[in-house]
Amino acid sequence: MKRKSLIESGINIKLQRGFFTRDVLSVAPELIGKVLVVRTSNNVLLRYRITETEAYRGEEDLACHASRGRTPRTEVMYRIGGHIYVYFIYGMYWMLNFVTGDEGCPQAVLVRGIEGISGPGRVTKAINIDRSFYGEDLITSKRIWIEDTGVKPQILTSPRIGINYAGEVWKNKPWRFFCLPTP
Repeated sequence: MKRKSLIESGINIKLQRGFFTRDVLSVAPELIGKVLVVRTSNNVLLRYRITETEAYRGEEDLACHASRGRTPRTEVMYRIGGHIYVYFIYGMYWMLNFVTGDEGCPQAVLVRGIEGISGPGRVTKAINIDRSFYGEDLITSKRIWIEDTGVKPQILTSPRIGINYAGEVWKNKPWRFFCLPTP
C-alpha cells in the first residue's frame, strides 16, 4: 500500500502566534514535519515539508546575528515571534528565518531544509524567497505561512553548521534539528 504524503493527508491547521512566541529551542524542533506554504504570483499554493532547522538564541549566542546588538538588519528579530527574518549571504543566497519568542528577545529559526532540498540557500532559491519577505508576519500573510498536518517525525540533533566563527561553546550546541527522509 502506497503511503500518503504528509501534504496529501488533508489535516492542515495554520500555525498561530502562540506557536512562535515560545523559546526557539522549543519551536525549532517542532517545525520539523510542519508544512511551509507559499502562494505564487499566479495564486497557486505550493507546500513543502520542513526537514531541517537551526536555532539561534539571543544576544548571548555568538552565532546569532543579534549577538552584535540591534541593527537595521536584525530589527525584525526583536519583534514578537511569527515574523520572517531574511538576509543575504555570499552575494547570492537569501536565508529564511522565523522569529520566535517575546518582543525584545531576539531569537530565530533558520530553515535549512525542505523535503527534497537540503541547504538553506537552495531552499530559498527553489521557493523564490527574497528580501521582500523581510518582516512579513506568518500569521496574517496571504503569501507565506506554516501548517501543521499532525505528522510528528523522529527528530535528530547535531551541532549547527558553518558557524566556526562563534567559538567552541556556541558551534557545538546541538541546535540543528532534522529528520531522516521518508522511504
